[in-house]
Amino acid sequence: MPELGFVEKSIKGWTMTTLGKSIGGKQCEYERTGIPYVNWPKRILQNKRLVETMNEIAGKDSESKEEEETKSFVDFRQKYEAKHRAADGHYVRSRAEMLIDNWLYMSGIAHAYERKLPIEEDVYTDFYLPVGRVYIEYWGLEDNPKYQARKQEKLKIYEKYDFNLIQLKDADIQNLDDILPKKLLKFGIQAY
Repeated sequence: MPELGFVEKSIKGWTMTTLGKSIGGKQCEYERTGIPYVNWPKRILQNKRLVETMNEIAGKDSESKEEEETKSFVDFRQKYEAKHRAADGHYVRSRAEMLIDNWLYMSGIAHAYERKLPIEEDVYTDFYLPVGRVYIEYWGLEDNPKYQARKQEKLKIYEKYDFNLIQLKDADIQNLDDILPKKLLKFGIQAY
């Protein structure tokens, strides 16, 4: 569950995140040791993201998941094909995303591209950094009204779940060496 963002490791044991609390987790503590742990209601077994993750781990990608993903992202994926290959082998959708991906790779920062957020809503992040559970969004089409509306919806979701978010815009791409290390450091990630 730490991968899903429901809990986070404490000095000893596990503490619940804002997301974990929103899905019904209850923070507890072992009486004798004081070590924290989280109890979950039975309904967590119906949590869409948890079920998808368990199916992925078991190698049972469901057809309905693929159909759903295809429906919601077919226009986006057709319009902006992932044709730029980054140094680590990721295929990304823009030159700017390729520069971000290459910067992360060359800095030795593990990352995933177009990762689904660990929530019920079907939302994907541009980049996910597991080391600090940080999400990076590159906002490339600032002059497009539809894109701006989508951006605002995504920002509301990041805020709702209290996710660690780094936002990058076109002007930042030219200065990644100056900008990204500072933004990463705010989340405890040292780049150099």
